[in-house]
Amino acid sequence: MAVGGGIAAGNGKQYEGRVTPFVVVACLVAATGGLIFGYDIGGVTSMDEFLEKFFPAVYAKQKNATGHESQYCKFENHMLTLFTSSLYLAALVASFFASATTRKFGRKISMTIGGVVFLIGAILNGAAVNVAMLIIGRILLGVGIGYANQSVPVYLSEMAPPKLRGALNIGFQMATTIGIFAANLVNYGTAQMKENGWRVSLALAAAPALIMTIGAIFLPDTPNSLIERGLKDQAKEMLQKIRGTPNVHDEFSDLVDASAVSQQVRHPWKTILEPKYRPQLIITCLIPLFQQLTGINVIMFYAPVLFKTLGFADDASLMSAVVTGLVNVFATVVSILVVDRFGRRVLFLEGGIQMIACQIGVGVLIGSVFGVSGNGHLAKD
Repeated sequence: MAVGGGIAAGNGKQYEGRVTPFVVVACLVAATGGLIFGYDIGGVTSMDEFLEKFFPAVYAKQKNATGHESQYCKFENHMLTLFTSSLYLAALVASFFASATTRKFGRKISMTIGGVVFLIGAILNGAAVNVAMLIIGRILLGVGIGYANQSVPVYLSEMAPPKLRGALNIGFQMATTIGIFAANLVNYGTAQMKENGWRVSLALAAAPALIMTIGAIFLPDTPNSLIERGLKDQAKEMLQKIRGTPNVHDEFSDLVDASAVSQQVRHPWKTILEPKYRPQLIITCLIPLFQQLTGINVIMFYAPVLFKTLGFADDASLMSAVVTGLVNVFATVVSILVVDRFGRRVLFLEGGIQMIACQIGVGVLIGSVFGVSGNGHLAKD
């Protein structure tokens, strides 16, 4: 962490300071923003009671299957698709507003807004009596996630010492994987309830939202955010507090200079489209695009449904999702431990190669059983 009494910066400078308990606590609280996204990935769409109440057509198709229909279309339903996708559409739209809010009012305000809106959405979902309430709740959850996903990683990066920025920023991803794992555990437990298990599962999403909302109220704003809003004295005091030393002149000067340079860019959208920035633009767009196109969100969100389609019993499908979530948490822990030693590129390449192998394996196994059309059958014991 500390090298020669200072924290190494990415540009080779040595900033004086240390990793203070204040920074650790602030980053832990902020990282709970990842919990709200992770928890909501763990769905209840494989629970019979939930399907019977809100999506009876899907429930009937599943229970009255003759064995001749496509195994890939057991859960095909436009309203069920809308229930699932409404969260992500709302998050996409909200992220644009969140960016402006974060820049003008600070990261803390964005995190608070995200937590409050998500909390309201979780309450609506837990109390839902019809599909309309479910979808409205999901839209509010998406707005909350849009704000949290935009502001929390920025907050973590700006609070963290340069030497540990990679590890602490992955804290958001760590919280997301813990949220997924927690949701899978909750779903497994609530599935054992005779009734209203799905209500408990959906309503418990309010727990991480409450932690984030209350935490964001008491969290300080970052020095970068304070400088951007012209509060330089407060920014310097905050930098001294989070670095645990009064000698922050070099780092503070660099932050002020960086802010001044960024403010000279009058037309950021026009500037980023200039040819000299094209490589950076292409990379920053294509990496997350292809990450999503791998289909990992589908696998994580529909894990219980996927395993159920493959012939697992209700409890077994939910437990298989728990195992998947646990592996996800373990892999993230490994990433945190090695990211600042080997760099992001090594992890990116390793993860990509591993995903190629595993996705091909999943495709081959499913195709060998169900075929291309999905009309194959599982062997009966």
